[in-house]
This record gives sequence, structure tokens and C-alpha cells, in this order.
Amino acid sequence: MDQYTLNLLIVGASFALYVGIAIWARAGSTAEFYAANRGVNPVMNGMATAADWMSAASFISMAGLIAGVGYGNSTYLMGWTGGYVLLALLLAPYLRKFGKYTVPQFIGDRFYSQTARLVAVVCLIIISVTYVIGQMTGAGVAFSRFLEVEVSTGLWIAAAVVFVYAVLGGMKGITYTQVAQYLVLIIAYSIPAIFISLNLTGNPLPWLGLFSTHTESSMPLLQKLDQVVTDLGFTAYTAQGDMLNMFLFTLSLMIGTAGLPHVIIRFFTVPKVADARWSAGWALIFIALLYLTAPAVGAMARLNIIDTIFPSGPQEQAVLYDERPDWMRTWETTGLLKFEDKNGDGRIQYYNDKAAGFAETAAQRGWQGNELDINNDILVLANPEIAQLPGWVIGLIAAGGLAAALSTAAGLLLAISSAISHDLIKDYLKPDISEKGELMAARIAMAGAILVATLLGLNPPGFAAQTVALAFGLAAASIFPVLMMGIFSKRINSLGATAGMLVGLISTCVYLFTYLGWFFVPGTNTLENIPANHLFGIAPASFGPIGALLNFATAYIVSMVTQAPPQHVQDLVESIRVPRGAGSATHH
Repeated sequence: MDQYTLNLLIVGASFALYVGIAIWARAGSTAEFYAANRGVNPVMNGMATAADWMSAASFISMAGLIAGVGYGNSTYLMGWTGGYVLLALLLAPYLRKFGKYTVPQFIGDRFYSQTARLVAVVCLIIISVTYVIGQMTGAGVAFSRFLEVEVSTGLWIAAAVVFVYAVLGGMKGITYTQVAQYLVLIIAYSIPAIFISLNLTGNPLPWLGLFSTHTESSMPLLQKLDQVVTDLGFTAYTAQGDMLNMFLFTLSLMIGTAGLPHVIIRFFTVPKVADARWSAGWALIFIALLYLTAPAVGAMARLNIIDTIFPSGPQEQAVLYDERPDWMRTWETTGLLKFEDKNGDGRIQYYNDKAAGFAETAAQRGWQGNELDINNDILVLANPEIAQLPGWVIGLIAAGGLAAALSTAAGLLLAISSAISHDLIKDYLKPDISEKGELMAARIAMAGAILVATLLGLNPPGFAAQTVALAFGLAAASIFPVLMMGIFSKRINSLGATAGMLVGLISTCVYLFTYLGWFFVPGTNTLENIPANHLFGIAPASFGPIGALLNFATAYIVSMVTQAPPQHVQDLVESIRVPRGAGSATHH
């Protein structure tokens, strides 16, 4: 059976499973559409949260980002994991105790203000749309390669699949679909990683293989990789980057994670507050399975790419383009891998043509610039082909990449549609809408959001993980501070919260768009190549914590010079945080 048919069978089977689950778990009420009727088991919810959380950026882009730059981009790994811990400890249980369906609903009630709620809806839509562009882009990349179609065609196919199960099932359908998607994506990620780790180091556990000896050269794997990439004029794989931006970017991802609406709403689906804590713990275990493997996948992919293109060593660079490996031919059709013969010698020259010390050597060899452009987003998907693994593994990776992109896209689209139908239409524009009408509004909003996300995905700002990084910066600056103050401070009032959100959101947007040109220079990395005219040298992707700081400061100052919240709101805050019965005498 040829590879194309195998891919179709494996991907088709996984889609049939998702659509079947959506039809079985069809939402019949708004409680089912928004919160799966609060009946989800904590272990199942943990698995669904992990799938919701591990997006195309985690599955497709993260290992690619680490592979492209090395240690400097481990910030993605640290920030996303740390943020999840913050969310589990500081926000999830309290928000579940509050017992609402959506994040803007919590903000509106806690700050006793429709304006605050409206601003939260705007923030949520901007964050979720930015984030969902990354997912749709990732799905488009996966479809285009494995169904051998244009990236734009792949995007429309992805949109159609999400439409079927998200619009039908709502949160109930999405939850059970995400459990299936988690199983698909973790199997798809782990099997190739185990094969490749065995090939390169003889160790079946990738996270141990990363620190093992490279079988062929008898050198430690990372040392071998450092040697190979520095030979090509690239920065050493294990070299540290700009520490200020690494710290700020990690912090931005952490607090951005804790403010992501589509992850927070997952905790509204469990029966009890204790279950919210348990599902957060389970999700962390399920996430760790992929996150421990990603750095190994990135490093091994980078080594494999260079070894397969230049079998006799990177210095030789005498490989004829016509004799290039098969995996290059298949990826060239997607446009995500490009070769341009700049000196007309018919050979592939791949090196860092911006490295100052390397220019002389290149000129002596008659090279006129780097001729190979490899998009970071293809590394994980191309990994099995590069390592010449069996065809079914390649099909599995296709299904896994699509599962990752579609599971997160569905969660985000649900956050957008519930904000529009529940927070905007039901509570603001048309309070007397019937339940049936609200459910219809939610489905229409979902369909509209899918269309907008697809159109933006056709021309995305940056590749999947970079677009996602922007969403985190916006969540860090707008939603996270207001949730923290809403839970842990009785003194912050509605004026303070509204002003804080607006200042956080606007300052971050202004900074991002002022410096966006440098942020998306193709082939450069978010944490390097920072031009001197950035404010204090802070990269746009690292601005989230500064926006959050401005949000906190504004909310505090405005609240201090205006009236304290009403007593019933202060009592409400107290009751969210303190367990019922705490401090009172117990009688048996």
C-alpha cells in the first residue's frame, strides 16, 4: 500500500472517530453546550484539558522551535509548563467554586459591572482569535503534506472537520472528542521519538536519549549536535540567549497560560471544586508525557536533517541537488522547504550566511549564500520520513498533528462562541432570549468564528508557535491580572478592573504592532536579533509581563481613589477563597 493511501486511512479513521463521538454526545441544552452539564470525570477532564492545552504549537511547532535555535527556545517548554501549574493552583478551583460558564461572566459578576464584562469579552475574542489562527495554520500544514494538497486547501478541510464536531457537540462533544484526540496525539508523538532515540543512541526513552552517547560518533549527543551546527556557522545548540528576554518571555507564557479562557472553561465541566484540582493534576501528568519528549525530538530532528542531507559531514556540502533524500522531495511540494541554487553549481549549500566569521570561508568555496530554507513547522511532521521509519508511523504522525491542532481549535472556538452568545447576546443585547435561541446563537457564533479563523489562517502573522506566543502576551496582560485580583483582593472595584484590563490590552497591542516588523523576520528567532531601539531591549513577544504590571498598577491606583466594592461583593470574594465551614466549630 502506498504512503498516501496509508495516510488517508489512518487520518480518515481518526476523523470518523471524532465525528462519531460528536454525534453521540450532541448537546441538547446550553448547560451541555457550555459546560458538558458539569458531569465530566476528573481523569477524563484531565485528558481533555491536556489535548485542549497541547495545541499545534506544542505538537508541531515547539520541537521545531527548539530544534531551530536550541537552548534559547526552551523558554516555550518552561513557560507553558509553569503556567499550567499556576493555573491549577491559583485559578481553577476558585473559578469552579464560583460556578459560572464563562470567564467574562465571572469578571462581570465579581466586579458588578456590565462594562467590565464587555471589556473581558473583547479581550477574550482578541486572544482566542489570535490563538486559533496558529491552530488553523498548523492544521493546514499537516493536511497539505499528508493529503498532498495546497496549504490553503488543507486549511479549508480542517475548518470543515472542526465545524462538524464543534458546532454539533458543544463542550459535551468537544470533551469526549478531546479525550480521543489526546490518545491519538500522544501515541503519534511518542512512537517516532522512541524509534529515533533508539536509532541515534540505543536508548528507547527519548528524554534519556538526549543526554546519552551518540552511537555513531561515540560523543555525547548534544556535544555532537553542537559540533555539527557550529561547523555550519550556526550558534551552538546549547548556547544561552539573552537572559532578560528569556526570563520575561518565560514569564509571559506562564501568566498568559493562566489567563487562557479556553483552558479555564474546562474546569467548569467537573461536578465538584475538588474535582477541578484533581483534573488539573491529571492534566499535568498527561502534558508531561509530551513535554518531556519534545526537547529530545527537536535535537534529534536537527541532527538527522543535517546527517541525511550531508552524509559525509557538513563541511563537504558536495551533495548534488538531484541526489537529495526522498523526504526533501515530498516536503518541497508543500512549499515549506525551498531550494534556490544561488551559485548555479547544482549542489546544496546549507549554512548560516549571516555568521560574520563564516563569510570568508564561504567565499573561498564559491558559495553565494544559504540555498536551503527549512520551515521550523515541518520538523516533527517530517521526522519519521527523515529517520526512514515505517509508513504507518508517518500516517500516525499526520493523525497526531491534526488531532493536536483540531482539539485546541475546538476549545478556542467554544470560548469565542460562548462569549458571544452567553455574555454578549443573552446578558447584554437580548436578556429574554429562549434557551433554544441561545443555543442557536452559540452555534452560529461558532460557525462565524471558524470562518474568521480560517480566513486569517490563510495569511498568518508568523508561523504557528509565534502567532500563539502573541496570544499568550495578550492573555498575560489582560485576563490573568483581573482574575487574580478578582479572587485575591476584596478592594479592587469595577472601575479599577476595567481600567486595568484596557491599559494592559492596549499597551501590549501598541507595543506588539510597533515592533511587529522585527518580530516576524523569517528565519530569525524571537529571542535573538533584538534591535537596539526596542524599549529597554524587550522583544515584543516578551512584553506580556510588562502589560500585566501596568494592568495591576492601574487597577490598584484607580480602586484606591474610588469607592470600595459593595459589602456583598466583598463577602462573595471571601466565600470563594475560604472553604465552607472553615474556622467554625464542628459538632458530631
